[in-house]
Amino acid sequence: MRGRIAAWCMSALLLAAVPALAQTPAPKLPVPANEDCQACHGDPSATRANGAPVVVDTERFAKSAHGPLSCVDCHSDLAAGVEFPHPDKLAKVKCATCHEQSVEQYEHGIHADARHKDPNSRAATCVDCHGGSAHGILPSSDPESATNKLKVARTCAKCHGNKAPVNLSGGRNGAVAALFHDSIHGQALAKKGLVVAPTCSDCHGNHAIVPKRLPDSPVSPRNVPVTCGKCHEGIRHEFAGGIHGAKLAGGNLSAPNCASCHSAHGIARTDTDDWQLHAVEQCGTCHKESLKTYRDTFHGQVTALGFTPVAKCVDCHGAHEVLPRQDGRSAVAEANLIKTCGQCHEGATANFVAYNPHANKHDKSRLPLLYYSARFMEGLLVFVFGFFGVHTMLWFSRGRTARVPHVPPPAKHPALRAVEKPAPRKREVTGD
Repeated sequence: MRGRIAAWCMSALLLAAVPALAQTPAPKLPVPANEDCQACHGDPSATRANGAPVVVDTERFAKSAHGPLSCVDCHSDLAAGVEFPHPDKLAKVKCATCHEQSVEQYEHGIHADARHKDPNSRAATCVDCHGGSAHGILPSSDPESATNKLKVARTCAKCHGNKAPVNLSGGRNGAVAALFHDSIHGQALAKKGLVVAPTCSDCHGNHAIVPKRLPDSPVSPRNVPVTCGKCHEGIRHEFAGGIHGAKLAGGNLSAPNCASCHSAHGIARTDTDDWQLHAVEQCGTCHKESLKTYRDTFHGQVTALGFTPVAKCVDCHGAHEVLPRQDGRSAVAEANLIKTCGQCHEGATANFVAYNPHANKHDKSRLPLLYYSARFMEGLLVFVFGFFGVHTMLWFSRGRTARVPHVPPPAKHPALRAVEKPAPRKREVTGD
């Protein structure tokens, strides 16, 4: 009996020991150091199974912003240790591990949205903007960094250039890099190296780049004055005090903003003839009737011929703080007309400024005298052409019915015809 009890006890102890033996931790695998990784990835001939190279430039990585890090800080699935060779495909590197806020902003942007909708999208990722190489990312303070102030436009042009432009929402062409490069901002950056000049990220943001149709976008119509005002603060205040700024702030997104007149990317100098002539047409996109009546005047005719030393829209109404005529501060308020017109017409008088630069002969309610004068002149014109037209037709008809019969010329005297008749020519005979 005692023997059986002892056997049972031994069996129970063995059964209890089995799980404990099963839970014995496996030998810990070594965590690879950077030197271990370089043993393979420092070899230029090393490739993946598909033939893609896996070489990492050691020197370039050491100079990068991530140079002080270990390989396993980004390739975290190797941080628990691994047997070499490690699996051909590692887990995707998560930049958010260190750059949580930047990645969160990126996820709310148009680029991440495009990639979520289509994994094969060309929309930019972290690496695309930060140098194109995960192991060579430089801090933006480095002049060679793709995100350096003087290099950002070139980086964005990789997708928004003219060679292979991306399409924006609504089928709009995203090739805006050339426009920006030729603009006053682009030239200040590219030719003069002015870091105070704005580049793409100054207007669109760094990571949270959202389309302008969203109200929180810095380039939405309502926010454009604030965005431009970061540099052009004085102009921002002037614009806000004008009728355009007031309408825009009031929610009228059709009201002009900075980009409406200056364009978004191809911003040019405003002191050139091309710009000033263009500005007249630009004002006319909203003020069609005013442009039409302006073209009827001497000022409008001269500018239509391509000359600028005459009054244009901004010369009379101002450029940014445009105010309605009823506002006493307006340059075209009745009390200010002598001063405004006197900018070009020295010695202008009250009688001189009574001239209406936007007279409309078709608007009876506004200018009845001009309206009836125009109708009289039109009636007179129709009468004169009609009267003389009928007169000409009647005269022509009378000429045909009263045609004078044809009288043959008198016959000449026979003697005179004989004199006029030429003598026959004699044929010359040769010696043969």
